[in-house]
Amino acid sequence: MKIIIHGTKIELTPAIKSFIEEKVGALQKFSKEADNLIEARVEIGKPSRHHKSGPVYYAEINLKIGGKLIRAESHHADLYTAINLTRDKTEIELIKFKERKTDSTKRSR
Repeated sequence: MKIIIHGTKIELTPAIKSFIEEKVGALQKFSKEADNLIEARVEIGKPSRHHKSGPVYYAEINLKIGGKLIRAESHHADLYTAINLTRDKTEIELIKFKERKTDSTKRSR
């Protein structure tokens, strides 16, 4: 799986990068596609520089599997929680995608 990380109005530290690679890399187990066919674009950051309270951070994952795009986004006051929430949403979408794919193959028989 190829993981591309982009930070907006935030510094990408090695700790943040390794956390993202660990969480997003775990999504590989939900797909039977080859490693080189999956591309994950992860964007994290702040919506604005002056934002001080409320959902200050956001995380977005765009997962390309073959020709399909699976997208999830979340906002939270904590960056790591926003990443976890987005990963969970992506996992749910991957499971739905996988079920739709197996259902269509069963119907075609």
